[in-house]
Amino acid sequence: MILDDIRAADSILLHCHPSPDPDSVGSALAMKFALEQLGKKATLIRGDSEIPKAFMHFPGAGDIVNKNFFEIDISGFDLFIVLDSGQSGISRLGGVVFPPTLKIINIDHHRTNPGCGSVNLIDPSYPATCLILFDLFKEWNIKLDENIASNLFIGTYTDTGGFKYEGVSSKTFAAAAELVTHIEDLPRLISRMENSNTPGLMIFNGAALSSISVFFDGILAISSVSYSTIEAKKIPVNDVSAGQVSSFMRSVSDWSIVACAVESAPNSVKLSLRSKDSNKYDVSRLAAELGGGGHKAAAGAILSMPLDQAFEKVVSAAKVMYNL
Repeated sequence: MILDDIRAADSILLHCHPSPDPDSVGSALAMKFALEQLGKKATLIRGDSEIPKAFMHFPGAGDIVNKNFFEIDISGFDLFIVLDSGQSGISRLGGVVFPPTLKIINIDHHRTNPGCGSVNLIDPSYPATCLILFDLFKEWNIKLDENIASNLFIGTYTDTGGFKYEGVSSKTFAAAAELVTHIEDLPRLISRMENSNTPGLMIFNGAALSSISVFFDGILAISSVSYSTIEAKKIPVNDVSAGQVSSFMRSVSDWSIVACAVESAPNSVKLSLRSKDSNKYDVSRLAAELGGGGHKAAAGAILSMPLDQAFEKVVSAAKVMYNL
């Protein structure tokens, strides 16, 4: 059905979700290459956030149109393929009102995706949206060239935490093994992804890691960075990465739930949550309680309130939810 809709379309829109990760960018770029193989005109816009410099070496990244939804004429498209936009689905896309004539295909692996498209393919058994596309492209007889394979692999590699996170199976490794046969220099692809940190990011990480508070006998640890700190240290907006901090905090053996709360703008706090034991401490439930969503082991939310109130809300919600 998805392929039929693609074949019937004349002009197709793609995007990267807010605060894009490699699964967002990689899946969008891979889909663009696949659509072009099918002879379709596809436009990929950055969406609501800048594309991190660390992702700009992905094949095709230079062709991402540096515009958000309000800077394009949406009426010029008859199909919009939404990829990896979990949590609140289309409502995550900056409050854009899409014309009723625009058909929307929603492809995602987040179980919190509400099914916001005309057609929805949501399968939480996949640890990455890029892996859903891997199977779809097989069905569509898309040739896995280096451009497509590189984007699918890097999205899979990062969203599985280097094949460490929940959902990784022999099927994941089988797909990765096939993808790498099409990639000429795999170590360079991964190295450029993992060694593209900036001075601003190091300063941000230092501020976040120096402000950790621990609760409930070490079960919960939270780091926080205020907007005033970001301004005082002149940290560029693209270097503010709550997810990187929370992922690093999860490496502490004594902490079961970790969070990084960042006041990216006055009265707007971005929260990144991670769990070491996702069966006991499913952070997607906590994120949903706070208005967000995600995976059992990795989730997030945006809280429209001052940092101190957001901090207290997270602690209070975790105490009730996990009976701490």
